[in-house]
Formats: sequence, C-alpha cells, structure tokens
Amino acid sequence: MAALFGSRVRRLRTAAGLTQAELGRMTHVVSTRITQIERSSGAKPSLELARALDAALVADHLLIDLWPYVYREAFPDWARAFMGHSARAVAIHEYAAHVVPGLLQTEEYGRALLRVGRTLRSEEHLEERLSARLQRQERLAAADRPELWVVLDEAVLRRPVGGPAAMRAQLARLLATAEEPHITVQVLPFTQGEHDALGGSLTVLVLPDGAEIGYTEGAHYGQLIEDPEEVRSFAVTYDRLRAAALPPLMSLDVIRSAMEDDHHEASVPSRSDRRRLAQKQLQQSGRGQLRRDGGRIPRPRPRP
Repeated sequence: MAALFGSRVRRLRTAAGLTQAELGRMTHVVSTRITQIERSSGAKPSLELARALDAALVADHLLIDLWPYVYREAFPDWARAFMGHSARAVAIHEYAAHVVPGLLQTEEYGRALLRVGRTLRSEEHLEERLSARLQRQERLAAADRPELWVVLDEAVLRRPVGGPAAMRAQLARLLATAEEPHITVQVLPFTQGEHDALGGSLTVLVLPDGAEIGYTEGAHYGQLIEDPEEVRSFAVTYDRLRAAALPPLMSLDVIRSAMEDDHHEASVPSRSDRRRLAQKQLQQSGRGQLRRDGGRIPRPRPRP
C-alpha cells in the first residue's frame, strides 16, 4: 500500500508539472521526503502530510482515502486483518475490561492512552496514531454504519484516564453516543463478580455475509479468532456478559454517578457531598440544635 500511495503521488505530481522540491515547499517538507514517499522508503507519511499532499495535488481525497491502508502496514498481520474486518462489519459487539473502546473515545482520552504506549516513537507518531483512531470513528456516522453494542466493565468508568476533566468529558461522550439508535451501552458492575471474560477484552464482528469474527485483547497482545466453532463460543460468552450487565437505562445512571462521585472537579461538589450538605441544612432548620446532654438549645428570641 505504501508503494501504491507513492506511485499515486508521483503520477499526480508529474501531471501537475511539479518537481519534488516544489511539492515539498507546498507541503512544508524537504524534497527528500517527497522522494522517500514516492519510492515507499523511509517512514510512512503521516495523516497530516497525506492531507497536505492531497490538497496540493488536487487529488479529491484519493490520498486521504489510501492513507489508512498505508498506516495499517505498520501493524502485525492479525491486527491489520481485524481492522479490515471492522471496517466492513455490520455489527460490532464489544466487551471492554479496562478502557473505553477506541470507537467511542474522545480525543483527549485517546491521547492520554496512546501516550503511555511502549511502541510510541515520537510526538508525531502519537498524533498519527490518534488521527487514525479518530478517523475510524467516522464510520459510526456513515450511511453503512454498523450496530455497535458495548459492555463496559465498571472499572472502565472508575479509572481516571487523562485526569478528572478528561474523564468527565469521556463519560459525557458515552452518555451522548448511547442516545444514538444504533449504539447500545451497558455496564457490568463489580457486584457481578467473576465471569468468562475476566482479565481481557473481547469483540465479535458480524460481517455482511453473516459470518462472525472474534478478537480478544490484553495489555500487550491481541488474537484474531476465525474458526467458526471458537467464534461461536466467544459469541456465547458475549451474550452472557450483556445478560449479566445492567439494563441500558440503568447503565446510563451508573455512568452519570461515576461522573459526579469519582471524576468531579474540586469546585463541583459530588452527589454524596450534596447529600451531606442537605442533611446538615435540614438539621439546622429544626426547632433548635441538640445539646450534648440530649436537650435542645433554644433559639435566641428576637428583641422587642
């Protein structure tokens, strides 16, 4: 795909009558960078550069549309296969054990997660990976958008990724997306205890022909499951998880509660703080406060 991308850049540049140096100046890179791209050598182009090249060469989104496939080449075969299946799935059923799924992440939440990645090479690499993740979210608004059903372990709501403000924004995003008719969000509470998927996340993709693909993921690994019998077992596990999870409306209440109690800003009192304040006000509004001996302290009478 990098070779295809490079050949398209070279063909468009030649048709436009531009030299590599001229195209480099138009896209704010040195001419040797254009040479690397056209020869598919060196580092792959970032999404920002792909957009700049597309605009400079009036490619009508051709280079931008090719870029995700170039980007995927940096991943293992199984990861590229999973991305490809996800891009055409008609239904995505996901259980997230640790973090909000990429399709529902805010930019700030996603950046905080990617920043701790061990494979991160530079700030540019971070922004490239983040752009690719956010671009995949665009399919949720497309005409062929898939049905998305997400079960979140309660731990996902309680871990303040990116800090309280970023986490509140992320939970607000979950509440907003859950209002979409093709998106369902459930919460699997801690009180549910042990279950089949404890310790890892899993996804079941339903393809246009009805076939199903399974995917399981840990902190530093992933595995694509294509054997029909194994995938069926994964699908049963997922069905059990969403049966054990809280109903969608109750799940949204849990998300709101997490926003208020766990991820509130210092200037915003939590729900429990507001309850205590209300109880204190009720006590003070009574007929007088209690003395230590159990009697009431009379209120001072107004002066005549």
